[in-house]
Amino acid sequence: MSEESFVPNPTLERLYPEAAVGGFSRVDGQIEFYTRINALVDEKSHVLDFGAGRGLWAVEPMPEMSRRLRRLKGRVARVVGTDVDAAVATNDTLDESHVVPIGEPLPFADETFDLVIADYVLEHVDAGDAQDVADEIMRVLKPGGWLAARTPNKWGTTGIGARIVPNRLHVRMLKRLQPDRKPEDVFPVRYQMNTRKHLRRLFARHHPYVYGHTSEPAYFGKSVAAWRLAATFARLTPPGLAPTLMVFVQKSGAAAG
Repeated sequence: MSEESFVPNPTLERLYPEAAVGGFSRVDGQIEFYTRINALVDEKSHVLDFGAGRGLWAVEPMPEMSRRLRRLKGRVARVVGTDVDAAVATNDTLDESHVVPIGEPLPFADETFDLVIADYVLEHVDAGDAQDVADEIMRVLKPGGWLAARTPNKWGTTGIGARIVPNRLHVRMLKRLQPDRKPEDVFPVRYQMNTRKHLRRLFARHHPYVYGHTSEPAYFGKSVAAWRLAATFARLTPPGLAPTLMVFVQKSGAAAG
């Protein structure tokens, strides 16, 4: 899909008119997150997409710049994906895929990867699994390698709203806000790896860099009123309550050569 064929949704165009230039807003979270990821890899990098799922972004409407930044296959040495769902086998953005049941170790040797991506995955980890997940990610990273994660802030707008609404009602609520989203793509949220305090504790032996980010409120579908309300609330709240946490953790030890 070319930039010319992608048309931003009317709500995005109305509230962020600069989206007419390239299809994305000045606060686009995907551009921010994946630009940093691209700065961390090269043609020799081995990348793990942790919680890769079906790779829906590869087929959904999206600005060409976002798609180009996200698709690492063919630009790095290897992209491996894991997920609890067997649908990961259909993800054509991966060179290799593995189904890994919850609680089981990752099927890779120590220090296999230069980068691990966890894009909107950490919020689904249970309290009892959080430390094991953090340790497993660090185990398969090379010394000096990076975990790059994007996740809702437990104390941000989306995080608070998701915790107020019981998980059983998420499908119903998102059906109203995002009518094109399939029920099988809605997952229970736990928020056990979603504050700066959680992350400092879980990755205490390494080097975490965490900052808040406020993107356009796409979570609220195409409702102009909901977008305006969310954007106004975001402007009035301190940075610590930003809706999204951008998480970059460098594994301790000498950088890989």
